[in-house]
Amino acid sequence: MNAHQIIKASSLRYVTGILAVLFVGACIASADPPKKAAAPAKPAAKPAAAAKPGAAAKPGAAGARPGAAGARPGAAGARPAAGGAAGAKPAAGGAATPAARTATPAAGGRPAGTAGAAKPAARTPNGSKTAHAANGSSARTRANGTRADVHDAKRGMDVHHGLKGGKRVSVEHADHSRVVAQRGGRGYVQHPYKHNGREFAHRTYYEHGRAYDRFYSGYSYHGAYVEMYSPSFYYGPAFYGWAYNPWVAPVPYAWGFGGVPWVGFYGGFFTPYALYASPSLWLTDYMISQSLAANYQAAQDAQAQGQGQAQDDAPAADAAPLSAQIKDQIAAEVQRQIALENSEAQAANTDAGQDPASSGIQRMLTDNIQHVFVAGNDLDLTDAAGNECAVSEGDALQLTGPAGANADAATLAVLASKGGKECPRGDTVSVAFADLQDMQNHMRETIDAGLGELQAKGGKGGLPALPPSAAAPPKKAAFAMDAPPPDATASTQINQSWGESDKAEQEVAGQVAPDGGGAAPAPPAAPAGPPPSIEVGQTIDQVTAALGQPQKVVNLGTKKIYVYKDSKVTFKDGKVSDVQ
Repeated sequence: MNAHQIIKASSLRYVTGILAVLFVGACIASADPPKKAAAPAKPAAKPAAAAKPGAAAKPGAAGARPGAAGARPGAAGARPAAGGAAGAKPAAGGAATPAARTATPAAGGRPAGTAGAAKPAARTPNGSKTAHAANGSSARTRANGTRADVHDAKRGMDVHHGLKGGKRVSVEHADHSRVVAQRGGRGYVQHPYKHNGREFAHRTYYEHGRAYDRFYSGYSYHGAYVEMYSPSFYYGPAFYGWAYNPWVAPVPYAWGFGGVPWVGFYGGFFTPYALYASPSLWLTDYMISQSLAANYQAAQDAQAQGQGQAQDDAPAADAAPLSAQIKDQIAAEVQRQIALENSEAQAANTDAGQDPASSGIQRMLTDNIQHVFVAGNDLDLTDAAGNECAVSEGDALQLTGPAGANADAATLAVLASKGGKECPRGDTVSVAFADLQDMQNHMRETIDAGLGELQAKGGKGGLPALPPSAAAPPKKAAFAMDAPPPDATASTQINQSWGESDKAEQEVAGQVAPDGGGAAPAPPAAPAGPPPSIEVGQTIDQVTAALGQPQKVVNLGTKKIYVYKDSKVTFKDGKVSDVQ
C-alpha cells in the first residue's frame, strides 16, 4: 500500500469509525443483544458498520495465550493464554442469526447415531481402498498404496498419516474422554463434564514443554457431533466497542520479528501490515503470526524427535501467499467475531454457554456471508475432482455458499496455501462440519488471546491507549469454574498414545486384507532423523518425548531413575542429573 492509499484508507476509516462508534454505542446501551449482523466491509479499505451478532450466551476470553507468560507473535510456536493458565487458539465469528436452530441434545449429551455417518462420495479421494476386520477395525490406503487411516476398534484409536508426512493419533474412551497426539509431542487430553444440564469439555493442551487449557461445548449439526470453543472469560461492552472500532489514526507496531527463525522460514507467504488503522487489522497479523510460529515450532520439535523433516513444511515454489486483500477479508471476520462476542457477553444467561445457532458454524453456513477461515492444524481434504490435497496451519479458505439440507460437509475455496502437496489457490474442497468448527475454534481462541494482549498493551509500543471504561479485567464464566481441574498427566498420556500407535497399526494390518487378498500394507517408513539426544538438565517430559515410556521407574523421592532397555536416566528434582 503506497502513501496515497494509506491516507485515503485512513480517512475512510476515520469517517466510518465515527459512525461505527455511534452505532456500537447504541448497541451497547441496549438491554437486548442484537439479533442480526450486518456484514462488515473489508477493513483494509473501509471498516464495516457494526456487526450485530445474534443472541448467544457466553463470551469473552482472557489474556495472552502460550505458556505461563502469554506469548507474543515473536516467540516461536507460542500460543497465548486465554482464561487463566492457558493458551488460546482462534476462530471466525458469524453474523446473522439463522432462521432455523439445531436443538441441543436434551441432557446436553451426544445425539444418537452421530458415529459412522456415511460420507459423500466427493470426500472420498480417488483410488482409496478401505479394508475391514471382523472386530470392527479398518485400514484405508491411498491410490499409491500408502496408508492413510487406521482404526483400531480394540483401543478406540484412530491414526491418520497426512499427505505432508505428519501423523495424528486420537483415542476415544467410553466415557467420551479423549487423548489426541500429534507430531513433536503436541496434543491434548479432554474430559467431559456437565453444567446446567449441558455437556462441556475441558481440554488440557500440551506443546513445546508447556500446558494450557480450553473449554468447548458440544452440539449436533446435520447429524454430526461437533465441539464449539466456549470462552471462559468475557470483557465488558466498553472494551469490545474499543476493540471493534477503528483507531483515530493509523499506528505502526514493532512486532519484534527481526531474527525470529519462523519469519524467514515462511519467506514471502506472510507480510505484516505497515500500519494499523484498527484493532481488527492488528489482531489479524497477531493470529496469522501465532499460527505460523506454532506450525514452525511443531516441525522443529518433530525433526528433533525423528518424526519428519522440517523442510517439508516450508512454502514451495507454487505457494499462494497471504495477500493484502486476503488479509483484509480475514480482518473482516475478526471484526465480526468481536461483535459476536460482545453480543454473547451481554446475553441474559451468560453462564449457560453459547447458543450454537448464533455462535457456531450453523450461523456461518446460513447467513449468506462468504466467511473466511484460517486453518489451525494440518488437514487432508478432497477437492471437487476427487483428488486429495492438504492445508496447514495459517492457510486461508473461504465458503462458497450455504451447505445443502442433507450435507455433512461444507464447500470452500482455497485462498492461500504453501504449495507443494497443499491444495492450490482456487481449488474447491469439501470440509467436514467437525473440521470446519475446529477452524472457527482456532480463529476464535487466537482472537481472544490477542484481545488479552491488546488490553494489556494499550498505550504501549505505539498502540492507542484504552479509555478507562475499557480497562476492566475480564470475568470468568460459571461453567468454567465448575470444570474439573486441568489434567496433570496430559503430556504422559499424549506420549503413551503416540507410542502405542505403531503397535496398533501392526495389529490391525494383520487383521484386515484389502480387496480380500494379502495383508494391509505397512505404514510409510518414518523419515530418517537424528538419534534422540538426552542431556543433563532436560525435563522428564523431554526425555519421554524422545525415548518413550520407561520399562521401569525407581522412585526415590526427589530422585527418580527411568530404566530403559539400553540405558538408565536419573532425574533429580525433575531434571536429568545422570545418564548411563
